[in-house]
Amino acid sequence: MTVDFAGIKVDNVTLAKAIKKLEEFVAAGTPHLIVTPNPEMIVGSQDDAMLKQILNNADLRLPDGISMVVVSRILGKPLKERVSGIDFLLEATKDKKYKIFLLGSAEDVVKKAAEKLGAAGYHHGYFKEDQAVISEIKKVRPDILFAGLGGGRQEKWLAKYLKELNVPVCMGVGGSLDVVSGIKKRAPVWIQKLYIEWLYRLIMEPWRWKRQLALPKFLWYSFTRWKRRSKI
Repeated sequence: MTVDFAGIKVDNVTLAKAIKKLEEFVAAGTPHLIVTPNPEMIVGSQDDAMLKQILNNADLRLPDGISMVVVSRILGKPLKERVSGIDFLLEATKDKKYKIFLLGSAEDVVKKAAEKLGAAGYHHGYFKEDQAVISEIKKVRPDILFAGLGGGRQEKWLAKYLKELNVPVCMGVGGSLDVVSGIKKRAPVWIQKLYIEWLYRLIMEPWRWKRQLALPKFLWYSFTRWKRRSKI
C-alpha cells in the first residue's frame, strides 16, 4: 500500500517491514534502490521531473517525516509510522551481518562512521571522478551502499549508476553519516517522541531555517492535490 503526497508515492511500511524488504533485496542479489522522501525532497521534486521519477520508481520509499504521518491521517490514509533514514541505517547495521560501503561527507567524517559501523569500505563525498569511486565500490562488492551526498544529488547518482554498481541495495541517507560519526548529535529520545526533532535541529543549526520553509509548501502541495482528486 502506498500513500500519495503531491504526486510522490510513499510506501506505508513500519521499520520492521522495511528491514524485512531489505533482507529480501539482499537475498535476491540484484540492484535495488531505497529512497527516503521527506517534505523537503517532495517539495523539490515538484520542479524536478527527474527526481520525481526516481522517487516514484524506487523499490522502497520510506516515509521520512513526522509531518507526513500527520498529513496522511488528515487525508484519511494514515501511515503506520515514520521511518527515518537514520533509524533504518542503524537497524540495518546493528548486527553487522551485511557488508556495507559508505559514500559521502568529509574524509574524516565518513572514516569515523565506517569505523563505528564496521563498514567494508568508504569514500568521501567530494569526488569529481565518478568512475574511480564506482571502481572502488565494485572492488568491495558490498551488500548495501549508503550514500550521504545530500537529498536529490544522492538519489540521482545512485539511480544513474544502479545497474553498473550492481549492489543489491543502494540507499541515500542524507546527513546521517554526520550523526553516526559523532560530528553531529541527534535529538534526545524524548524530543523524538514528541515529534519535534525538526525544532531541535533548527535550534542547533539556525542556518537551516530556509530549509524549514519547505514544510508549509509541502502542506500546500499535499492538500491542494488532495482537494483536486476529491473533486474528480
